[in-house]
Amino acid sequence: MPAKSKSFHGSWQIVHMDEWDAEYLDLIETARITIDKRGQGEFVFGAVKGWLDCRFTERDGLPFVEFSWEGLSEGDSVCGRGWASLQSDGSLEGRLFIHLSDDSDFVAKPKSLVKPPPRRARDEEA
Repeated sequence: MPAKSKSFHGSWQIVHMDEWDAEYLDLIETARITIDKRGQGEFVFGAVKGWLDCRFTERDGLPFVEFSWEGLSEGDSVCGRGWASLQSDGSLEGRLFIHLSDDSDFVAKPKSLVKPPPRRARDEEA
């Protein structure tokens, strides 16, 4: 596997998608994309979960991954394709396509850099 593939090993939290709002992204679990050293991985957002088959290269001087995927959306079988480039800040920016359905740009931050939302004090909740 090319050395550039190592840049993609890990887990990122999907923090933005053009077609779906933040509430939908984390509908069932925290939206994320994960890629392992075998070039396989998974993503989840909203009611969509997919398993990835990745290919690594470089475009415009940036590490780049293209992938096909198959998975589930609201319990129905779906598939598609996508791509992402690794940005200088460690984030992923790309586009995800659902075959014969929606597609959306996305931004994902390394999980280690995503700050949880501030917790409200108990007396503020009342």
